[in-house]
Amino acid sequence: MGKVGLAVLLLAAGPVVAQVQEDSQVQLAREYERKGEHEKAAFLFGRLRNDEQTAPNILPDYLAALQGLKRPKDAEKLVRRAQKQRPQEATLGVTLGQVYAQAADELAARKQWERVLTQLPPEQVVAVATEFQKLALPDWAILTYLRGRELARSETEFGPQLIQLYTQQAQTDKLMAETLRLVQDDERQLPFVRNMLQNSLQDDKDFATLEKELLSLVQKNPERPVYSELLLWLQVQRRDFTGALVQAKALDRRGRTEGQRVLEVAEIARRNKDYESAIEGYDYVVREYRNRPYYALARQRLVQTREDQVRNTYPVNPAQLRSLLQEYEQVLTDLGRTPDTAPVLRSMAALRAFQLDEKEPAMKLLNEVIAMPRASLDVVDQAKIDLADIYLLRAEPWEATLLYSQVEKSHKDTPLGYDAKLRNARLSYFAGDFKLAQSHLDILKQATSREIANDAMQLSLLITDNTAMDTAGVALRDYAVVEQQVFQNKLPEALRGLDALLAKYPGHALQDDAWYLKAQLQRRTGDYPGALSTLERITGNPKYDVLSDDALFLAALIQQENVQDREKAQQLYNQVITKYPGSIYVAEARKRFRQLRGDAVN
Repeated sequence: MGKVGLAVLLLAAGPVVAQVQEDSQVQLAREYERKGEHEKAAFLFGRLRNDEQTAPNILPDYLAALQGLKRPKDAEKLVRRAQKQRPQEATLGVTLGQVYAQAADELAARKQWERVLTQLPPEQVVAVATEFQKLALPDWAILTYLRGRELARSETEFGPQLIQLYTQQAQTDKLMAETLRLVQDDERQLPFVRNMLQNSLQDDKDFATLEKELLSLVQKNPERPVYSELLLWLQVQRRDFTGALVQAKALDRRGRTEGQRVLEVAEIARRNKDYESAIEGYDYVVREYRNRPYYALARQRLVQTREDQVRNTYPVNPAQLRSLLQEYEQVLTDLGRTPDTAPVLRSMAALRAFQLDEKEPAMKLLNEVIAMPRASLDVVDQAKIDLADIYLLRAEPWEATLLYSQVEKSHKDTPLGYDAKLRNARLSYFAGDFKLAQSHLDILKQATSREIANDAMQLSLLITDNTAMDTAGVALRDYAVVEQQVFQNKLPEALRGLDALLAKYPGHALQDDAWYLKAQLQRRTGDYPGALSTLERITGNPKYDVLSDDALFLAALIQQENVQDREKAQQLYNQVITKYPGSIYVAEARKRFRQLRGDAVN
């Protein structure tokens, strides 16, 4: 290559090489700053051209180096030069205030930030607020959004951003006010608002304050359903289903949903075992929406909930069970024996088999469902699970496991299939085949249904804990036999089995489980003093800490619902709240405590 050609090539390459060297210098300066070598970093940044030193991608690192060297005047000059070059960027004013704050000149910092807000361009509100948040100055970010609201002349502008900031700062009063302001004219914000409230309102006092405010707004603004929607959601969160039904009825009438909203609340109340509220809801739909789409379902649920109530009121009254059978028969007479009323047939079968010991009539009802023309696969397989349960009652495990396995295969990876697998695991557990039971449970612990996963986890832990030291699981086999007797409703035999187990294995890890199960059975048979005495064996012994909150809550329930000692029940609920704040029973204990104390129930 000739000299002229080489010169041309070098001239062409010159700017590219210079740019690479410059980039390398910046990268090296950044690396020095990252390591805390401020002097080397500042030296290299200082060699850049003035306009490069203040470039958006250079300024933060150069500024950090100068501040690290305690050179506030140089830092201030750097930022002011950037402001002259980019006067339209309001965020540089925030940076300048941060320079003053870093130099411990709080007065100058405050004045500078106030100047930023005074001169704030409407289009830079979010950018400036974000800059304040980056500097861990949430109060100034809040002031920025409030200033932006003034500029926009809208009292709901920047509502979501303010709600998030109020939540992070635990400014509950402002959060609630902002929340209500946000949904005032825009129902589309309701899911966002619910989510924010769910994450921030943890204290019962906060919920009560918001409920009071919402009640006032509902009364003052009956034409705005959004307040009723939010109040309904809040009351469901607090398990105040009586109040939630009031709002659901109003929303039903306003939205002409033919009882759907009331039905939804009744279903939630039933799942939470508030049978009175659930019955009130179903009864309302049956009464007000006869021959409408939800009437038939409400009729069925009404009787099923009455049955739940009877079966959970101890001791169970056989006369009431017979009365329920007549109610079921009347529903079938009115609505017909169809796939839609198959749940009624299933409920009747369970009532006959498990409560009245009438297994043959129960099996006949279930076989009727299984053979029903046009019945869905779900309905048929639910009936198969029920039928398998009755085979287990009759001590015919092979017939039971065959039906469970059929449902597992036809409903693979669905809640119904998982339910069948859980029952198969329980069957193996009853039989003392803990290894096989555990293989089922290991799969179920990953189930999508939280209830099934929790049940699987509990049974798995019971097996693991009680076969760790005793690999043969001798005591656990005896306990499994007792649990099978409970499943078969052979309560006297189960109680005798528990007493024998407790005497045979004193100090065993199963002891607290056995005491707790015994207390439950004593309650079911009407021996309330015996149940309370048994529960004291758990609550009075520190080594039974795993079941202590369960035992305390059950004792409170017995005092309230069975013994009718309201004062003692109130004391026990308060102990649950104060001694076990992380317990799953706290929400219900708090609700019952407030009711017993006489707090107003809306």
